[in-house]
Amino acid sequence: MANVLVHTADEGVTLTAQAVKRLLDKGDGDAALLYLALLRHHGSVPPRSLAGELRWDRPRIETAEETLRVLGLIAPAEDIPLEPADEKPAYQRADIAERLEGSAEFRGLTAEVEKKLGKKLTTPDVGVLLGLNDYLGLPADVIYLLVCHCDERVRRRYGEGRRPTLRQIEKEGYAWARMGIDTQRAAVEYLKKYTERQGALPRYMQALRLGDRLPVASEEKYLTAWQEMGFPPETVALAYDKTVLKCHELKWPYCNGILKRWHAAGLHTLEEVERGDRPAAKAQPEQSSAGELRQYVQSLHRNRG
Repeated sequence: MANVLVHTADEGVTLTAQAVKRLLDKGDGDAALLYLALLRHHGSVPPRSLAGELRWDRPRIETAEETLRVLGLIAPAEDIPLEPADEKPAYQRADIAERLEGSAEFRGLTAEVEKKLGKKLTTPDVGVLLGLNDYLGLPADVIYLLVCHCDERVRRRYGEGRRPTLRQIEKEGYAWARMGIDTQRAAVEYLKKYTERQGALPRYMQALRLGDRLPVASEEKYLTAWQEMGFPPETVALAYDKTVLKCHELKWPYCNGILKRWHAAGLHTLEEVERGDRPAAKAQPEQSSAGELRQYVQSLHRNRG
């Protein structure tokens, strides 16, 4: 009987009988394809990084990944360290060329991004845009708003001559995806709030006695977090005073600890903190003394009567 399979000279992959049985019993073609792709890479890559190779979108590959996890063919999710940048699909030149040729919208996005960044995008650069669109599911208009946002942020911090890298844009894109910013409306709302927070930063810097300079990235993270917690600059100034009193200088983690404690207690305005942060032990003697004074006055009235 003639062979049915066509044998190639490529390096083979090996499936155990147990793995084959589990896949056949499940009858899930996507799970089987993903498992074969993982074997081809000797299990050395995260499953989601194969989305480009398989030409799948994010929901499809995540479903197949979960099926393999349920079947016990890949490690539990908590055992696979996945940073956003490590999850990105590895798109090949042919994948990128196919998308550029077949999608006028993606072609238009690429042209607009080149115009915005003032440079010709390389194949890996276009692959980043494809990953944001195809894998993360961000529409072209949202991706363009993302690029404009990154461009404005870099210009503000480093000057007009600087532009964001596609790596920076990709990282911010993953952050947007985690926050659920996947429509033009959501993006516009986020950018509006971002602009408001940025406009308030000088007041927070002054509250911390840091002058008129822009905060560095690590400082901005603290300031943004404090704004999101609901602290006005006046309360941050009080936390700064307490920090300097204890540490003799501004220690960001210590100041952050004070504000997190107040936030947990529901104290945000200066008035709330000044009332709620007063030690309880100090208030009790005052109440006791007031009670004793009332009793003394009442006894005087009785004696006069």
